Amino acid sequence: MASLTLPALPARYKPASIWLLYIVGLMPGLYAFYLGIFGGLGADPVRAFEHLLGLWALRFLCLGLVITPLRDLFGINLIGYRRALGLIAFYYVLAHFTVYLTLDRGLILSSIAGDILKRPYIMLGMAGLLMLIPLALTSNQASIRRLGPSWNRLHKLVYPVLIVAVLHYVLSLKVISAEPAFYLAVATVLLGYRLVRPKIMARRRAKRATARS
Repeated sequence: MASLTLPALPARYKPASIWLLYIVGLMPGLYAFYLGIFGGLGADPVRAFEHLLGLWALRFLCLGLVITPLRDLFGINLIGYRRALGLIAFYYVLAHFTVYLTLDRGLILSSIAGDILKRPYIMLGMAGLLMLIPLALTSNQASIRRLGPSWNRLHKLVYPVLIVAVLHYVLSLKVISAEPAFYLAVATVLLGYRLVRPKIMARRRAKRATARS
């Protein structure tokens, strides 16, 4: 498959573009908060706000995992933005969980425990948050140098994170409509690509070696 050639962003603009990504990426959450304050989230604004935060977390998880296929298959190299996308997803998950604990459950432990027993998908969401915490804490150059090869193994946790995130989302809706079906399909494609990627890359290396010879 032919690669696309895109003009590279000058290095001096790269930090600014990453900060712009953070600003743009967090704006949907801020806008949802604004809507909640001024009555724009319907009859149950807390649940609507909580849902939107979780949905944006799932979207940014998927966007972060699209980076590698784009580079492998189409030559579109956005690898420098993957860390920012992952951290934005983490911030949304953290905000989603915070809203659940505070505005939804009022920090009442008995209410939270009862909700977990009644809705097991909440445990899936908590598992996703727990797996994301070490990824967020090690998303820096110092951790990459300190952990060495272990860093790559640790950050493969993003794949089970995506699994529990999409299951949490789908089960929370209790019905498979077009939107959850779309995210199920996206997650299946992204995880499926990870399984077949070694064969695809080996085939491409073999083709390049044959072309050179």
